[in-house]
Amino acid sequence: MTESLHVACPACDTINRMPVSRLGQPGKCGKCGSALFQGHPVALDSRRFAAHAERSDLPVLIDFWAAWCGPCRMMAPVFEQAAGRLEPHVRLAKVDTEAAPDLAARFGISSIPSLVLVHRGREIARTAGAMPLPSLLAWVRQHLAMA
Repeated sequence: MTESLHVACPACDTINRMPVSRLGQPGKCGKCGSALFQGHPVALDSRRFAAHAERSDLPVLIDFWAAWCGPCRMMAPVFEQAAGRLEPHVRLAKVDTEAAPDLAARFGISSIPSLVLVHRGREIARTAGAMPLPSLLAWVRQHLAMA
């Protein structure tokens, strides 16, 4: 029997099964037909959070940010590049703390940008502040190797 992963669709949030052996290949959502991996961060709100961070088998790197935050705006292109490098093994997501204050409170976010790495609803690691792409990639890979 082939081992499979549950992967949330970035477009409609439907949970799809994907064989582990096909993880590096493009996959499509069984409900809406969208690509399961688009190489871009997914914007999460309270409604979408459970599908991606709790029910999906992929680790999720969440960028807690706000539009008025200068360091957050500096971090945005780095986070976008990281999505292209880390998918399909990690889903990258952005949470606007102004639009989803309940999620920011749930994670105790006191400074932004804050990055929280979550796997199946459990926090693995967190860091605060903007960082260059090589540092971000190394940080994620280090913590996933320990999980």
